[in-house]
Amino acid sequence: MSARMHLSSAQDAHPRPPGDSDAYARAAEVLALLGDRTRLILLKRLAGGEADVSTLTRASGAARPAVSQHLARLRLAGVVSTRKDGRRVVYSLPEGPVRRVVDEALRLTDR
Repeated sequence: MSARMHLSSAQDAHPRPPGDSDAYARAAEVLALLGDRTRLILLKRLAGGEADVSTLTRASGAARPAVSQHLARLRLAGVVSTRKDGRRVVYSLPEGPVRRVVDEALRLTDR
């Protein structure tokens, strides 16, 4: 079987879904972001209220640079919000679907 025939049959097995295919790509990106242990810890902590990087570093047990990188990815994806408090950046997790997904994901393990 040629490579072209192989790719053709693979594409047929996964037809494009109807509607906005960009919505599926965005949803997959958000779910991938949530698939990291440290990010889940950060988001669960932020569900309890605003926090700065120092507080989130203590809560997660991760190194400060790693926490900053995780927060930057979450902020760029629009998952967390920020505000300045003097020189500090304070992070928050808005009410909404991401918070509910984090809670439900963690409930899956409460058996």
